[in-house]
Amino acid sequence: MSTRKAVITGVGGYVPEDVLTNHDIEKMVDTSDEWILTRTGIKERRILRGKDQGTSVMGAKAAAEVLRKTNTDPAEVELLICATTTPDMIFPATANLIANEIGAINSFGYDLQAACSGFLYALTTAAQFIEAGTYKKVLVVGADKMSSIINYEDRATCIIFGDGAGAVVVEATEEPYGLMDSVLRSDGSGAPHLHLKAGGSRRPATLETIMAKEHFVYQEGGAVFKYAVKHMADVAATIMERNELSSENVAWLVPHQANKRIIDATANRMGLDQERVMYTIHKYGNTTSATIPLNLWEYESQLKKGDNLVLAAFGGGFTWGATYIKWGYDG
Repeated sequence: MSTRKAVITGVGGYVPEDVLTNHDIEKMVDTSDEWILTRTGIKERRILRGKDQGTSVMGAKAAAEVLRKTNTDPAEVELLICATTTPDMIFPATANLIANEIGAINSFGYDLQAACSGFLYALTTAAQFIEAGTYKKVLVVGADKMSSIINYEDRATCIIFGDGAGAVVVEATEEPYGLMDSVLRSDGSGAPHLHLKAGGSRRPATLETIMAKEHFVYQEGGAVFKYAVKHMADVAATIMERNELSSENVAWLVPHQANKRIIDATANRMGLDQERVMYTIHKYGNTTSATIPLNLWEYESQLKKGDNLVLAAFGGGFTWGATYIKWGYDG
């Protein structure tokens, strides 16, 4: 029986230069820096500006960085999966645009849409291709330009989201490291609480949908918060139980960055103190598919070979999941 595992061998990231602070948002809607920080943990977020600047621009920069750091020839990449909720366009896939930009000429690629859980879904999918022996080198990108679908007159959403991208190289290994287990879930009955009303095949763009501002994120914050607190903590606890992990031997919780209170509730359920929880929400806000790889990018220097990591996310739709990784290299 093969002992082949899929291991992350490098992490890249990119955030735009332009910063949108809570004080900037105070000038747009009726809110305050103190209220935003207390309720969400967010101080600022990054915004991608400029003509024809789409998600692929950030994804390509994160991907190029991780290829450089791992000394990987782009032509060696066999598959590129891009987790995104904000593709450059309906088609071609943003993954294909990224592959073209970075020179991954021998890869095939596709986009995976699972909202804020997208990176976990994509990483697990990549691991399946590697464990099956189909591919040896896969590039997984999580990237979103959330500013492109946010109404900056809606204080329920404009305080939360930012833009960014993260990328990882996933390779085959016979060592006892890598992706060990995943618990992934979804429940479409949650769609009314968090969705984009128009722009798809159900409600194509019309003058009426544009005037009604239906091409922006719609969120019922209270309902989403309640679901997220319960389900993100539940799957994190489940992944620990079925892999016989305890609070003592989990080195890091790598959580989706939607709300600090949700992150803290998950950490408490796992029995982890804040020193073992990755936080980037104060700097970047919720970058949707990019939050988890950006966590790994920010904390890479602190990771040690053999560290037990639990990645956990919750997203619109609803989607949620947790992944157990035994880290494969010293940061």
